[in-house]
Amino acid sequence: MTSPRQRDLFHDEEQSELFDEAPTPEFHPDPDAVRAQLQRILAEARAAKTLPWEPNKAALYQTIFPQMTRCLPEDEGAQLRFAFESELLRLKAA
Repeated sequence: MTSPRQRDLFHDEEQSELFDEAPTPEFHPDPDAVRAQLQRILAEARAAKTLPWEPNKAALYQTIFPQMTRCLPEDEGAQLRFAFESELLRLKAA
């Protein structure tokens, strides 16, 4: 039996609302904005004679470029990935 002044350690009504099942918000990127960003990166690579980015930024682009194409239609994404990889190979060979 607990004292009226002592709170129950295992049942706290104030804390129970912290564990309510709230839906996780979903993020859906704007395909037009993503497409514009990918085209900008690709244009920068196409215009360059040598790798235009510092090694860290080049590694970042190699990681995020394919990931960003996932929000586009599959054939468009595949085409952009192929173009980007081709440009990277060209720039690394220069």
